[in-house]
Amino acid sequence: MALARRRIILLIVIVVVSSLGAGAYLTLSRGDSSSADDPETEVVMGLATSASESFATDLAIPVEVAEVVRDTLVISVSASGQAAALRQTTIVAQVSGRVEGLYVKENDLVDPRVLLIEVDSTEYALEVARAIAGKRSAEATYRETTLFDDRVEDQRVREERDIVARAKSGLDAAEVALRKAELDLSRTRIYPPFSGHVASIEVVPGQWVSAGDELMTIIELDQIKVEVQVLEGEVGFLNRGRKARVEFAALPGEFFTGRVETVNPIIDDETRTAKVTVLLDNPGGRILPGMYARVSLEARHFPDRILVPRSAILERDRRTMLFVDEGGLAKWRYVTTGLENEELVEVVPHPETSMVEPGEFVLVRGHYSLTHDAAIAPVESVREAGGRRPD
Repeated sequence: MALARRRIILLIVIVVVSSLGAGAYLTLSRGDSSSADDPETEVVMGLATSASESFATDLAIPVEVAEVVRDTLVISVSASGQAAALRQTTIVAQVSGRVEGLYVKENDLVDPRVLLIEVDSTEYALEVARAIAGKRSAEATYRETTLFDDRVEDQRVREERDIVARAKSGLDAAEVALRKAELDLSRTRIYPPFSGHVASIEVVPGQWVSAGDELMTIIELDQIKVEVQVLEGEVGFLNRGRKARVEFAALPGEFFTGRVETVNPIIDDETRTAKVTVLLDNPGGRILPGMYARVSLEARHFPDRILVPRSAILERDRRTMLFVDEGGLAKWRYVTTGLENEELVEVVPHPETSMVEPGEFVLVRGHYSLTHDAAIAPVESVREAGGRRPD
């Protein structure tokens, strides 16, 4: 039985292999006879070749472009520093007593009409009452002393008698004591000296404070100043009113425009730097005192220069070049560069390189892997185009 089963299986395998071989032979024979003569095959192959060639040569690469300009190149000086409030003051207790009321919280916006802290005024109110009584007693004594002075005809004599009477009666001292008592009473109610934000509250209600104790800080945040140290070799190029570009580590990607407020004329002996103060607006109070800042200060100005964006400049074969958009084709030009800042590069004439002219458009993005004469399509954003051919 086992021998017969093996023979049957072998027979089946032989039949299957023979069938496959015959099918392959027939397929190859038909392919050879129709590949050269079949019109449909020729059409299909021609369309495929045409589509392939069109895709390879006509595909426009999305790029971003920028215009070449003739303008003033501004060379900046870089420095770092910290943000500080334009105005800041520490509120201190001017009288001793128990804190009866604390009416603000940190970061509250206040003005000179807002009551910050109230100290128990009972003792100071009593002092005012005592001073009023003392003044009344002194006034009575003064009137008794000068009762008949109106009969003295000599004006100079009357004035001298009045001075003596005020001193003897204690009226002058009583008036001073009353003013002092009223001043101390008024100092139990504490108001901010200017509009600003509350910071660093140091007391709580019920706490005893003495005259001179720090209570809180008031800072003005509408404007911020940044103090930076500039090297002595660069400080001579800076003047009051020059623009400054400020970036804060806590607010990455955001740039704020300020101006140079002051330039200290004294060079520090140890650091060989001078202090430069930059002032900038602080909308919404987002810039906080103490934030680390990187500052770019306008220094030297070079007018009438041919300028292109820094991103337009490439290096090929150790030579500086850029691409120019010429009728939808990327034409590369080897150029010679001159001065530059963080954003712009000057292109200067040189006998061995080419120039660009104002009004031409250079490629600034999406051009790193392009070749000469590549088809391009300027777009607003290469990223939004997604690398696809625009419609």
